[in-house]
Amino acid sequence: MVMKTISRLYFWLTGWRLEGRLSPDIKKCIMVAAPHTSNYDFGYSRAALYMMGCNVRYLAKKELLNSPLGFFFRATGAIGVERDSSQNMVSRLVEMFNQHEKLVIMLAPEGSRKLKGRWKTGFYHAALQAKVPIVLASLDYKKKVANVGPVFHPTGNYQQDMVLVKEFYRDVSPRYPEKFVLDIC
Repeated sequence: MVMKTISRLYFWLTGWRLEGRLSPDIKKCIMVAAPHTSNYDFGYSRAALYMMGCNVRYLAKKELLNSPLGFFFRATGAIGVERDSSQNMVSRLVEMFNQHEKLVIMLAPEGSRKLKGRWKTGFYHAALQAKVPIVLASLDYKKKVANVGPVFHPTGNYQQDMVLVKEFYRDVSPRYPEKFVLDIC
């Protein structure tokens, strides 16, 4: 309750608003958080999720959890990831979904705030294998809107499913547009 109140105050003070909600019927899902171009993305995303009353886990680089602020990131739901090693994250996510009755995992398929080129596809494969829906969410800095958008179940036809994803993110304005590429197919 306290975090929800603080989050509402944060949004009000910064002029942001929340559009859309995660349906209470969705017990498990992967939430795609894009674009991810700034450190500010974490604050607005986490605040929006507190406002929705959504208990979420999110992927973060392992170094954050080993830093002096590691307790903060773990308390807010961080799951440590070694970005430079192959640790079969898809299998790890599927196993997490299999072990929980209720689980929302938020991740940024860009993998970094830096311009990398193509999105990582693990979010899609993890959702497909775990048989959970994908929820699209965005932060639009021009409109100052945190948006929870469409929900879809991956069909196994990646190219076809990504048409919806591209359409949703096409007009979203990131904090640093030069760092965002919608190259997902």
